[in-house]
Amino acid sequence: MTTKAFVVGHPIAHSRSPLIHGHWLAAHGLDGSYERIDVAPEEFEAFFHGLPGSGFAGGNVTIPHKETAFRLAHTLTARARTIGAVNTLIVEGDRVLGDNTDAPGFIAHLDQSLGEGWPERTGRHALVLGAGGAARAIVVGLVERGLSVRVANRSPERARTLAALDPDHVAALPWEAVPEVLTETGLLVNTTSLGMAGHPPLDLDLTPLPDRAAVADIVYVPLETPLLAAARARGLAAVDGLGMLLHQAVPGFSAWFGLRPAVTPELRDKIVADLLRT
Repeated sequence: MTTKAFVVGHPIAHSRSPLIHGHWLAAHGLDGSYERIDVAPEEFEAFFHGLPGSGFAGGNVTIPHKETAFRLAHTLTARARTIGAVNTLIVEGDRVLGDNTDAPGFIAHLDQSLGEGWPERTGRHALVLGAGGAARAIVVGLVERGLSVRVANRSPERARTLAALDPDHVAALPWEAVPEVLTETGLLVNTTSLGMAGHPPLDLDLTPLPDRAAVADIVYVPLETPLLAAARARGLAAVDGLGMLLHQAVPGFSAWFGLRPAVTPELRDKIVADLLRT
């Protein structure tokens, strides 16, 4: 019997998730399918309630449905509850479990890019730029890994709201104070749209960062943002945004299809080629 999964969003034609999951299904010879489903916001609740009995084992949730999926899920993982958004659904009989795999996906990409034990080499102080949904997941992942985190956002209130998740390990920082704390930052993470295709670059001088520091950018179009180019020019470790997309897909695939796949160079090359084509 074919196991079916999906990615749901609006719009959804741009999603690379079918390429990722399709690659794994083919690589492991599994009898499964993974499809895009475009659902408008006003139709999502009906779509969600129809999942039990639909034949789907579950699926991914993307913009603009992550918060609604969080509200509707019958049960939530502890991580999803903390983040306040769901990107992975697992159908369990007549109930639907909501999970958020962005946090472990980001950390798994850091582990693969920087090597195990990277916090000891870079230092356990992270600076996250931006305070949106992606930043929220990333902050949760970094705290779980034992880092202390500063969050800077142009809207101070949003940064303070994010910091309230764990006041013992997360602090809000005024945007204009970012240059002052770079000297003690081991990991710099950009979660804003600055540097994305069609957006202005992130204007930040990386000179004060320690030589051991790493710089990550969750933007993957373009794959090499001006921020990452500046980090490489300074001789710093640079981590692009594509790996987070790839690694966050692993837990869902494992739950739906019963096999834990690997993020391989072959898979990455396939997605990079698709990005270059489009």
